[in-house]
Amino acid sequence: MINVKTIQLIRKIALLNALQHGGSANFNSVMGKVIAERHDLKIKINEVIPIIKKITREVNSLSISEQRRHVEEKWPALLIKEKAKPEIKKLPPLPNIENYSIVHVRFCPNPDGSLHLGGSRAAILCDEYAEMYSGHFTLRFDDSDPRTKAPILEAYNWIREDLRWLDIKWHKEIYQSDRLDIYYHYTNLLIEMGKAYVCSCNPQKFKRLLLLGQRCPCRNLNSKEHLERWNKMLNGSYKEGQAVVRIKTDLNHPNPAVRDWPALRIIDVNKFPHPRTGDKYRVWPLFAFCSGVDDHDLEISHILRGKEHLTNSTRQHFLYAYLGWNYPEAIHYGRFKMTGTVLSKSKIREGIDNNTYCGWDDPRLGTLRALRRRGFRPETIRHLILEVGPKAVDVTVSWKNLQAYNRKIVEHIANRYSFVSNPVQLMVKNINRPYICKLPLHPSYRERGYKSITITPVDDKAIFFISNNDIKFFEKGKIVRLMGLFNVTGIKVDETIEAAFHSESYQEAKSIKAPLIHWLPSTTGVKTAVIMPDASIIKGLSENDCRNLNEGDIIQFERFGFVRIDNVVDKLITYYAHR
Repeated sequence: MINVKTIQLIRKIALLNALQHGGSANFNSVMGKVIAERHDLKIKINEVIPIIKKITREVNSLSISEQRRHVEEKWPALLIKEKAKPEIKKLPPLPNIENYSIVHVRFCPNPDGSLHLGGSRAAILCDEYAEMYSGHFTLRFDDSDPRTKAPILEAYNWIREDLRWLDIKWHKEIYQSDRLDIYYHYTNLLIEMGKAYVCSCNPQKFKRLLLLGQRCPCRNLNSKEHLERWNKMLNGSYKEGQAVVRIKTDLNHPNPAVRDWPALRIIDVNKFPHPRTGDKYRVWPLFAFCSGVDDHDLEISHILRGKEHLTNSTRQHFLYAYLGWNYPEAIHYGRFKMTGTVLSKSKIREGIDNNTYCGWDDPRLGTLRALRRRGFRPETIRHLILEVGPKAVDVTVSWKNLQAYNRKIVEHIANRYSFVSNPVQLMVKNINRPYICKLPLHPSYRERGYKSITITPVDDKAIFFISNNDIKFFEKGKIVRLMGLFNVTGIKVDETIEAAFHSESYQEAKSIKAPLIHWLPSTTGVKTAVIMPDASIIKGLSENDCRNLNEGDIIQFERFGFVRIDNVVDKLITYYAHR
């Protein structure tokens, strides 16, 4: 005996199947999904089949709106298009979490530009781990270099926008440029301890001694002398390039970059003022020092960063040993590269300055602002990064990888519209009555509605716009299908293109494998520009319904590709994502 719970399951599956297929549930699909969920029903298959058939017929007798209403009343959560969400790969566990009362991670962008795809890796990994362990996530702006990697004031907000777009939530936000006095305190302490010193040697001379494993003359001075030098750095007696604070290490360390590494230096803030603090501070810490201090001060438990920071980790271990601190768990992942695009912020900034790129959202770039403008979804970025994970090996991804993830999402979101690029006129003769073209906004979700175009011939003729790319399909006597309308036969291809009405049947066109092309009535069309990934522009006409679209909408221009609506004021401006 089939119970009420089983009947409800069959009805739910039948309703969802119907909504996915234009209001018509398929018996075989419904049966397959029922058995997949309830393996025990296999032994009752002869009893189940008539019930599935009956319920499928009942569901198919309902209108699409009635089907949707039934689902909304009983299973509203199922209306979310789960197929649009790529399966999220689980991250490997963090090491030694039992040693910490709470998992605390941090993301530390330098606000010298927009985040790019590789730069988002640490942010996404930290966000996922913070959620996985119910931990804390700190956003720390590493803005301690007003010269070489000068912060851009607007970039602080760009980064926040990028993170919110990725649905990343942080619990605390700090700026290294607010923490100079803290770095000065620890510098003073290390000099007093004899673990740091102020070096005024010529940089080339110091480097020669360093490579030989020999100490420079400054290293032998006592702490009192170095504290006086330190005060001279702070009060302006030393100028930029004349003195640097170094942390004492093993001068025979196999990595020369670790030997007496530089911790703080002087920057001429009259030439290079900081966008947040102006000329208030002239001595600025280098990355290994201020990052090491912050990770202890903020009680960071786990550091996630690229393996290019392995040397900084080695440097920081000296710092932590001197101050009696326990070093956090450090996970160093491999480099992230992407073929066919620029991820280097310094190269992007240079390109913007010399007008090679139009901005941080130039479609040729791999910045999050550029990807967002082109119509890539945040779920796509997260999926890609989590698929890569914190692997120690270098990873190179291609646009094909990114596009494949994104296509799975936007395929379900994007309604379909016609776009005719570089339009040319097509005259069709022998049309003896009006025709109505009725096409769904989305072939898999017909409940979204339809668009309708009426073709009314004048003197048995109608003029259409077709894409210049589709001229090649017109040959004398060859049949071409105007999508959703009728079939035509080529008559003349010269300065003008002429064809004659042939038949209505789509099946006939399909049987002879006739080309299917897009078209627009010559009396309609919205001027449209598509910005391509190489920043070139394809101009054409899109159908009138595109006037009702909004900035940010992602649609599919059929037979062309997915695009994001960027502007709908005077004309339609779109950015191309991919096919």
